[in-house]
Amino acid sequence: MPTSADPDDICGWQRLSDRVTTSGCLTCADPGRLAAIGVRHVINLALDDHPEALANEGKKLAMLGIAYCHIPVPFDAPAEAHFDAFVSALNSAEHPVHVHCIMNWRVSAFFHRLHRLQGMNADQADALMQLQWDPRASDDPRAAVWAAFLEADESR
Repeated sequence: MPTSADPDDICGWQRLSDRVTTSGCLTCADPGRLAAIGVRHVINLALDDHPEALANEGKKLAMLGIAYCHIPVPFDAPAEAHFDAFVSALNSAEHPVHVHCIMNWRVSAFFHRLHRLQGMNADQADALMQLQWDPRASDDPRAAVWAAFLEADESR
């Protein structure tokens, strides 16, 4: 599924389909690289005040004709409202779409939940997420809220 044009040196780069790519933080050069592979919309789940966040990301993307949606998800407090906003943004976005955060951890967990809701089996959804991380197996103390967030997908 990856293509030779993919900028796979972007932090946490992952191609989920012909219509969806994901990654961690973007650098100043990355908006142009996303435009070069045809991305039409970017959804950002990171907080603007993170030290690695790309300043003025929305403006930089707009200059390239790429639509932008920012859904700031606090890493220590992902909520159903964040997930619902993500699903809505993804469904209304012009594709191809690129979704990112800082490490591709928020994004991979959000896509895990979405994939499960769309009927993907747990093993496949887990395998895709684990290419970035697995909060259920992480020793990072912040992972517990993400493990609980993933469990919530089974009850929806």
